[in-house]
Amino acid sequence: MFIHPTISPIAIQIGPYFGIGPLAVRWYGLMYLLAFVAFMLLGRVHARRLAAAGAAVPDVKQVDDLLFYGVLGVVLGGRLGYVLFYKPMYYLEHWQEIPAIWSGGMSFHGGFLGVLIAAALFARRMDWRFFQLTDFIAPLVPLGLAAGRMGNFINAELVGRVTDVPWAMIFPTVDMQPRHPSQLYQFSLEGLGLFALLWWFSRKPRPSSAVSALFLIGYGSFRFIAEFGREPDDFLGLLAGGLSMGQWLSLPMVLAGIVMMILAYRRQPSTHGEPA
Repeated sequence: MFIHPTISPIAIQIGPYFGIGPLAVRWYGLMYLLAFVAFMLLGRVHARRLAAAGAAVPDVKQVDDLLFYGVLGVVLGGRLGYVLFYKPMYYLEHWQEIPAIWSGGMSFHGGFLGVLIAAALFARRMDWRFFQLTDFIAPLVPLGLAAGRMGNFINAELVGRVTDVPWAMIFPTVDMQPRHPSQLYQFSLEGLGLFALLWWFSRKPRPSSAVSALFLIGYGSFRFIAEFGREPDDFLGLLAGGLSMGQWLSLPMVLAGIVMMILAYRRQPSTHGEPA
């Protein structure tokens, strides 16, 4: 059994200087920054290797612009997804708190929908096909997810269910019960594992939408599995079938991914596409 090393949520504090501050930089904010930097650097590497294989890919400036669209999609979609999927009645009565992202409350599934909308807008602006763009983006996302889960672990939030497994961890800021370190499960599965799978699969051109389909299957499956170790939200508990909200939201992703993969390989194989 292990004890969570209680870490201050503030990574860096600067000031006060000249009557200004102190300025606090939180670990979770650093994890978001790390995720965006990883997206930008991996995007350039990914673009070069696909270009070498003869696929049409975004150039460096387009990768940077795509990151800007993605940030908006993640932040706006993640927050609105949390509001709509998890606490709609609360925020209906406290609508003025919806923009308060700093108070906590982000949903991956909402952020995912936000990124899809951002990708559609970007593809239209650049005259690219939608799946051509999402196939490019998919392998760049998991390391950002890993960074987010590490932020959850540092902050001792989204803890796991009570358990007696040998690697159980006590989170003193929550309670003194041994729990699954579910943040590390998600870090390993949705982050590192999904990244390795997609980076390998996208190393060469695949049929259009196949990489996107594998992302849906992989993330949905890994999230579904990891949720068995994660404590359900106390305001929701377990839903129908003994499943959590995260599991119910992941099932459609897996089903959609399977259908997309079948259709992708039934069509004529192609590279990642040419601009429309």
